[in-house]
Amino acid sequence: MTALLIKVPPSTVLTDDQFYDLCRANPDIKIERTAHGELLFMPPTGGETGKRNAKLTSRFVVWNEATNAGEVFDSSTCFKLPNGAERSPDVAWIARDRWAALPLTSREKFPPIAPDFVLELMSPSDSLSAAQAKMQEYLENGVRLGWLMNRQRREVEVYQIGQAKETLINPTQLLGGDILPDFVLNMVSLW
Repeated sequence: MTALLIKVPPSTVLTDDQFYDLCRANPDIKIERTAHGELLFMPPTGGETGKRNAKLTSRFVVWNEATNAGEVFDSSTCFKLPNGAERSPDVAWIARDRWAALPLTSREKFPPIAPDFVLELMSPSDSLSAAQAKMQEYLENGVRLGWLMNRQRREVEVYQIGQAKETLINPTQLLGGDILPDFVLNMVSLW
């Protein structure tokens, strides 16, 4: 099952508060909004993808609690990017000082901030080109590091600000580098 894209005519463009209310009124549906105001309805994940999402999020939480470097967010969190798009990466992380700089009222709804790091785990039904475009959008909006995991092909595309995309084939681990200091993700149990 693939995502459903709904074009919204200019006369019906939702305000930020209306979009937030729409998402809250439909908690069982994952909704994103493109920079052009289109609504993207995504189906729930299957068991295998959901299991991997939970493992991934837990690895980041454990690392972050040990380092106290920032905040980790799961796939339910929607971020308002500078270009106006509202996206929900599978895992996101924001450095502590950047998160603390946001007023509490902004942190309560869809935070108007690009995460420092995002991870997208492709489901078997996801389009590679759409996922790659989303990763590029993240970079263009201030994300410093992104990982696109394609478990069907056992590949990880690494997106990093100021660098060419790197494709890793069947990596055994991923390193967080300067963005996620001392973070190491063991890939063996995730494939």
